[in-house]
Amino acid sequence: MDRIAHAALVSDAGYDAPLYASRAEVPEEARWKLEDIYASMDDWEADAKSAAELTEELAACKGHVMDCAASLWKAINLDDRLSFVMGKLYSYAVMRSHEDTAAEAPKALASRASQLSVKAGEASAFLTPEILAADAAAIDEFIKAEPRLALYRLMFDRILRRKKHVLSAEQEAILAAMGELAGAPDEAFSMLTDADMEFGTIADESGATVPLTQEGYGRYISSPVRAVRKAAFEGIHKQFGKFRNTLAATYSASVKKDCTFARLRHYGSALEASLESNEIPTSVYGGLIDAVNDALPALHEYVALKKKALGVEHMEPYDLYAPFAAEMKRVFSYETAQRLVLEAVAPLGEEYVRLMKKAFDERWIDVYENKGKRSGAYSWGCYGVHPYMLLNYGGTYRDVSTLAHEGGHSIHTWLSNESQPQVYASYALFVAEVASTVNELLLVEYLLKNTDSREEKVFLLNQQLELIRQTIYRQTLFAEFERDVHAAVERDEPLTPEGMNRMWSELNTRYYGPEVGANEDLAAEWSRIPHFYSAFYVYQYATSLSAAVAIVDRILTGGEAERDAYLTLLRGGCSADPITLLKGAGVDMSGPEPVRQALSVFARKTKELAALL
Repeated sequence: MDRIAHAALVSDAGYDAPLYASRAEVPEEARWKLEDIYASMDDWEADAKSAAELTEELAACKGHVMDCAASLWKAINLDDRLSFVMGKLYSYAVMRSHEDTAAEAPKALASRASQLSVKAGEASAFLTPEILAADAAAIDEFIKAEPRLALYRLMFDRILRRKKHVLSAEQEAILAAMGELAGAPDEAFSMLTDADMEFGTIADESGATVPLTQEGYGRYISSPVRAVRKAAFEGIHKQFGKFRNTLAATYSASVKKDCTFARLRHYGSALEASLESNEIPTSVYGGLIDAVNDALPALHEYVALKKKALGVEHMEPYDLYAPFAAEMKRVFSYETAQRLVLEAVAPLGEEYVRLMKKAFDERWIDVYENKGKRSGAYSWGCYGVHPYMLLNYGGTYRDVSTLAHEGGHSIHTWLSNESQPQVYASYALFVAEVASTVNELLLVEYLLKNTDSREEKVFLLNQQLELIRQTIYRQTLFAEFERDVHAAVERDEPLTPEGMNRMWSELNTRYYGPEVGANEDLAAEWSRIPHFYSAFYVYQYATSLSAAVAIVDRILTGGEAERDAYLTLLRGGCSADPITLLKGAGVDMSGPEPVRQALSVFARKTKELAALL
């Protein structure tokens, strides 16, 4: 591919990402096309009726699943069909509600979908216990009698491995009925922080008064102007600090839910319960934390380099996100972002590039921020329909990287759904972040390769180092916090806002040094992390980036075989455990070596950056 023009990294003159006052103002071409799931509400209602009927049919199978091969097939087939329909109903309704979280009709639709989902869960709760009542020999006989059951052999094996953790049919039904209540802490957190909380205004780099939002925060916290960073940091964290008691209550309820469910299912801990569902040993979690703590000197060196480059007397948390050179602050139009991403992922082959362009051209993406829209970014969808991406595109390099990141998720989902039957299409969380971070790394490596400018190299090395800092170091800090708060509850210790503030400050002091950890506003940062409501999720960002570093190195230094091995991973879904799938792509995550390798890259890149400053 041709060398990109020098202008590729220069700000798009006059570009200012729009912030729409209402959903109605967002241009159609910038909205995702949810009509690909349901062309009309009549279609949604028809499937809702079908889901209710399937739920009743499945419920009628209770007590008879293992009567014979035909009864097992009937129950499994009904459950598959119900899962397919519920996937469409739920994803469509929830994504509609994310377009404007304050709008009543979409919220009501999402609530209906949630209720249907709970009822479907209740109706299928007996399946696993009844299968577990049999043994492997009985299931083998049923497969011989009904060959269509052979597809589910791996599923049956996984169920039988969980035998001691599955309760009776009646108890499973009770837990399923609690599903909506179990999600209440997350819902309360989302409504409070996305719809109700307001963060006032700050002065931007030009001195103009601008609204501070959670989405805008990502832009302002990385401003080259320290006063802007400080105002954004304090504006967000002081507001969260005001709600510390409420937020401590919601998070404490979520942690207690995790611990209670783990105890009811006879796990040794909430951590064990979470990791076993992905077939990951707890030693991987502990090994990650140990490997990162061993490499903290490299992080301290990086923080010291940034402090020197910024010329500040005292390093503050908001300085961690500052660029090394103020003049390198750039903005990118959405069109430029699309072009850069397509060029960056070219080493993954023509098919991959074609699919990414398809996502751009066929409205898989909801692009810009509008008032009330859900914050953050994600890739999501349902089996049988292409995935979708929610963005809040603001024009920063971070937004370009987010486009690459979520695009990686979407192509992973597309390839997995295309290659696997529904039962094995959903990939485990442990590999969920590999494709996304491979794309981010390819973006940085592509731009570094295609510039001779010292300033651009400084800028891009900064992005690469920040990716590793925020994804491996920061997410492992998060993982330590999650481990410790869950362990506290399992010791019957109360979770108070003061206690969690203290834990958070101590962790930040150990990771970043006493200057950063001493900031009073930083102590409340734990309370604004939405991923904490999905327990023991964030550590997989760190393990995934570690795997991605190794995969990118294999692809860029290897050839077609290495690329094909990676694409085979993306097509694998959950057809094997994640450790096995990653080994097939050339990365062994059962030990800490990939983490150490990634952090050695961080140390080396820090030295390269220091030589350029």
